[in-house]
Amino acid sequence: MELEVRHLRVLCAIADAGSLHKAARALGMSQPSLTTQLRRIENALGAQLFSRERTGCRPTPLGLDVLSRARPLVAQLALLVSETRAAASRVDGARLRIGSTASRALAGWLRRLRKRLPGTDISLHMDVSAGALLRALAAGQLDVAFVHEVEGCPLRVPDGLERRVLVDREPQFISLARDHPAAAAPVVDVADLAEDRWMVDPSVDGEWDGLRRVLGAAGIDPPVLHADYHTAASLIVAGEAVAPCQPTSGPRDDMAIRPLRDDPLAVRLLLYHRPGGCSLHDAVYAELAAAYREAALRTAAYRHWLLRHDSPLLRAG
Repeated sequence: MELEVRHLRVLCAIADAGSLHKAARALGMSQPSLTTQLRRIENALGAQLFSRERTGCRPTPLGLDVLSRARPLVAQLALLVSETRAAASRVDGARLRIGSTASRALAGWLRRLRKRLPGTDISLHMDVSAGALLRALAAGQLDVAFVHEVEGCPLRVPDGLERRVLVDREPQFISLARDHPAAAAPVVDVADLAEDRWMVDPSVDGEWDGLRRVLGAAGIDPPVLHADYHTAASLIVAGEAVAPCQPTSGPRDDMAIRPLRDDPLAVRLLLYHRPGGCSLHDAVYAELAAAYREAALRTAAYRHWLLRHDSPLLRAG
């Protein structure tokens, strides 16, 4: 059997769902059919990609590697299809091509922009790499790029781009299993996680360097797992790993989100664009700021953090 993109979608669905039963339901197929499909994929690759357990399916180390490569391919194909369809149906008019790294503010931002800019064809391109988005912006493939810059790891910004700072220092919280001993406290010390396996996505610009700097400053050298954050969620819930996360991350019944004491991990949130189009860029920035504030205040842990630090976000809007 020759591997196809549809097979990669199957692998991603199983990893996201955490079980064959849930993945089959999401894919609209029977569990026996999905089990057969997975077996064929593993036979084609000559390796086991998931370990079948009583509580579900967990990616093997090799499976994690395959998933980290499969997800960008699936995302790029989806983008190709959506943008081609949009181009085919587009009538002449205004357009706004947005690039962004992951953010809980995105949905609200897009909703606000569609309301403020009626008739504008608005598209979204997601990428874990801020550098890739900035290069696409400089090449004229995007109109704006909303990215984060890990503290201590400056981005390589192509010449000619202009920048606006949304948040000068956003603290990164930690996600851990609900029954983790450290989750009992409202704030977690990095040293309390010295024996845990830390998960980091090396494809995110500056992420590994920033985390390594913080762990070194705390005098600890815990085991580190390199994987994408989508795959990591099941490991965190199972108590197999902890991972940095955005403070706007919403509460989950099976996962705890806590601030780190003294906020050693942080990022800066930035909006880049090419010169010109001041009125449009002002509108784009204003709606992003409003959407981010909504997302920040919606999350209790981050809202309490903002109150303790008397953040300007509390006085905006």
